Amino acid sequence: MAAEHHAPPEPNHARRFGLIWLVASLIATPIVVLVVGPIMPPGNGSEQASGHVTDNTVLIGMATPVLLLVLLYLIYAIVFFRQPKGAALEGPAIHGDVRIQTTWIVVTSLLVLSLAAYGTVRLLEDGAGSGGGPSPVAVPSGYKLPVQVIGQEWMFTYRYPTYGGVETPHLVLPVNQMVELHVTSLDVIHSFWAYQLGVKADANPNTDNVVFVKPTKLQTFEVRCAELCGIWHGYMFDHGQVVRPAAFKAWIAEQQRRFAPVQKDLPSYSTKYIPEPTRRGG
Repeated sequence: MAAEHHAPPEPNHARRFGLIWLVASLIATPIVVLVVGPIMPPGNGSEQASGHVTDNTVLIGMATPVLLLVLLYLIYAIVFFRQPKGAALEGPAIHGDVRIQTTWIVVTSLLVLSLAAYGTVRLLEDGAGSGGGPSPVAVPSGYKLPVQVIGQEWMFTYRYPTYGGVETPHLVLPVNQMVELHVTSLDVIHSFWAYQLGVKADANPNTDNVVFVKPTKLQTFEVRCAELCGIWHGYMFDHGQVVRPAAFKAWIAEQQRRFAPVQKDLPSYSTKYIPEPTRRGG
């Protein structure tokens, strides 16, 4: 009598896959957070930019287990559930599993709600580097150096109301000083973006869009327009600088001397102006 051959028992794939995913997540998530997180953009040129790095680190830290779940399942399915060569078999019908469905709904809901709560709190901290309109909900405490950013086709200029309203073609800021930027436009819609400082705010005509930034290191940063504003939009580019307080005072004194001849022709400082350069100031 021929010996009976019994197929080996089917392993508990859910338990085995869950263990593989858990171990991989426990290894990969700290590596991503500790190694990749610190080099995330936009860097640490200001308190707001450092906050963006923190936010991006939190996001990739939470996304790592989810990404591993998808990738590992695809690999696991290819390895363990593939059909023999030449076979055309149909697997057993699956009508759903209440426990898996419930777990999926609960876990994904918690992830989304926690990210929504985290994002809301972060947006309310010191303006988070984004424009908050003329009356921001979150305003940092203490003294803030006011600087106006004026967009126009196709450049940005900057006015310093505490220094006689002098207007300059370059943005220079003192290090470790909270700055209150008032962003507006003289013609079409622009968008002021100082990438390394983690600051971005729309420049709209007849609108005062306030954003806060505190540079934390000496550096040169890029200023770009991030809103399509006309044929020379791509050339609306400049470099700004963060300097020591003494160097800033010397620079602003030089700007006042240099632009004194044209200062009398500028309108008085205002948080917004009549659009079109030829009608500026009314």
